[in-house]
Amino acid sequence: MPIIKSHGSGKFKKKELGSIGRNVVFEDDILVFHPENVEIGNNVYIGHRTILKGYHRNKLIIGDDTWIGQSVMLHSAGGIRIGKNVGIAPLVCIFSSQHDINDCSNAIITNKKLFYKEVIIEDGCDIGWRATILPGVKIGKGSIVGAGAVVTKDVEPFSIVAGVPAKKLRKIKE
Repeated sequence: MPIIKSHGSGKFKKKELGSIGRNVVFEDDILVFHPENVEIGNNVYIGHRTILKGYHRNKLIIGDDTWIGQSVMLHSAGGIRIGKNVGIAPLVCIFSSQHDINDCSNAIITNKKLFYKEVIIEDGCDIGWRATILPGVKIGKGSIVGAGAVVTKDVEPFSIVAGVPAKKLRKIKE
């Protein structure tokens, strides 16, 4: 069984993941945090230098037939659910927690409360190079997120969004 690197605990075997399907490809230098909370479906590719940041609570779930490019950051403190047949280009970042900027205390930002909101990417989506998806966002079925987009709001199914912040460009025919 292949050995995969894990932050903090040295090396671990694939069987230490919460679950793992058949025909899963891990490229070199992947970091996995809290592997017990990472679930991977069948026929999944994960590119080199990707970080699968499981968390002590909530799950990072990757559906069947999904392709994750190189140097992707998936931070699942609030939970991340990636559907089936999803493409995630290199250098994408998906975050499901952030510091509360509305906290009125005088604490520096890194000492402010965190809030957690699940990110959902439904089946058949394509996330472009260097896109960033923020906590609480749902990307609807069959949607495309353009390269470099920063997604701060939900995306309707079968839509194309792009820009900073991401805005809907048009619908895709179903």
